[in-house]
Amino acid sequence: MRSANSDSKKKHRATIKDVARASGLSSATVSRVLSGYEFVKDGTRSRVMEAVEQLGYVASLPARSLAGGRSRIIGLLVPNLDNGYVGTITQGIDKALSSANCDLVLYTSHRQPSKETYYVNAITNGITEGLLLIAPQFTSTYLAALRERDFPYVLIDQADPTGNSGVVEATNYQGAYEATRYLCKLGHTRIAFIAGALKVHSAAERLRGYKAALAECGIPSSKKLILDGDYQQQGGYEATKHVLSNVDPPPTAVFASNDISAFGAMDAAREHGFSIPDDISIVGFDDVPQTSLVYPKLTTVRQPLEQMGQAAAEMLLERIEDRSRPPQRITLATHLVVRDSCTPPKLQRGERRSPFTETGGSVLPTN
Repeated sequence: MRSANSDSKKKHRATIKDVARASGLSSATVSRVLSGYEFVKDGTRSRVMEAVEQLGYVASLPARSLAGGRSRIIGLLVPNLDNGYVGTITQGIDKALSSANCDLVLYTSHRQPSKETYYVNAITNGITEGLLLIAPQFTSTYLAALRERDFPYVLIDQADPTGNSGVVEATNYQGAYEATRYLCKLGHTRIAFIAGALKVHSAAERLRGYKAALAECGIPSSKKLILDGDYQQQGGYEATKHVLSNVDPPPTAVFASNDISAFGAMDAAREHGFSIPDDISIVGFDDVPQTSLVYPKLTTVRQPLEQMGQAAAEMLLERIEDRSRPPQRITLATHLVVRDSCTPPKLQRGERRSPFTETGGSVLPTN
């Protein structure tokens, strides 16, 4: 049976005064040590940290903010948690924030603009120092609110039409252009495109790159072959199922705006009795870890996702340190990664295979 004394000890939370008493130092000195003040003797720091460990002292977040003038907490708003795209970007963010001794708090909007607005308001009214947003579906209203409050933030894989936001992105147009051109050079002339959420700048740029490559190859763009997949696996599945069932002749290749919708396209193609790549070639975009685990391994456009996350976090930390810094825009290169999901199309009646078989552009053959 526990005694009343043991219960009261358990319920007592150590304070800075307790640490000061145990270390034989003043509360002000303890506060300086715990807030990371540099000009403290090593012996003094050791005494404080020994007392902290002995007492199990943990600073509350408001206390940390008040003691050091900073909370060192960064918010991250993501659309969902169900794919490797967000996870890989977050790895890069975490790496940069850990190096800067900052904490990360995650918020998930479930791709709902109303939730994005709610979280942005909550974050800016709390003790969070800055905000990173991955591919938000944003409204101009809350971006304007962030700027009015001079609240540091950076957009990842999204753009601000006003040009007033820090942005880290990849060459979405060029990546889609190279992927489509690669399929054209294999001999494909009926290439379906599964679009992403067109409110997101990256999705619009990929559609633009697809159309530009078709035009250069002398292939007319067909509305019947451009479908909405909304960056979702189910969306990719439904779009591919529709185009294979309702377009005659069906496409010989599918270019999906992201890997997740490409996985859905692969499911639909198999369900329809198509072999990949013998009957239909499929290309994705992002190069999430699962692309080399599916069968066949997916040809895709590689975004430097972890590097994008790291660059965005570093940009945000610089903005927090110097609010007068003008917004920056960093664009990182994409590369086509050729794996096993593409091949020249089967000869169709009355058609000839394209003489082009080389794989020009930024092509990285991989295992």
